Amino acid sequence: MAVQQNKKSRSRKGMRRSHDRVAVPAVIYCTCGEPTLPHSVCPNCGEYKGRKVVAGNDNA
Repeated sequence: MAVQQNKKSRSRKGMRRSHDRVAVPAVIYCTCGEPTLPHSVCPNCGEYKGRKVVAGNDNA
C-alpha cells in the first residue's frame, strides 16, 4: 500500500487538483433561438448547419 512520506503543501495540492473541476458544457444558439450543444442537431427545429435534417416541433 502506498504511504505518503512527506506532506503536500496547499499550493501543490491545489496545482494537482486544478484539472479535477467539472467542465461546463459549451452552448450555442440555433437560428430558432434554442440553446443546443455544438455539432448536433437542434432538438427544437431539427436544423443542423442551416439545413433541415430532422422533422422537429417547428414552434419557431
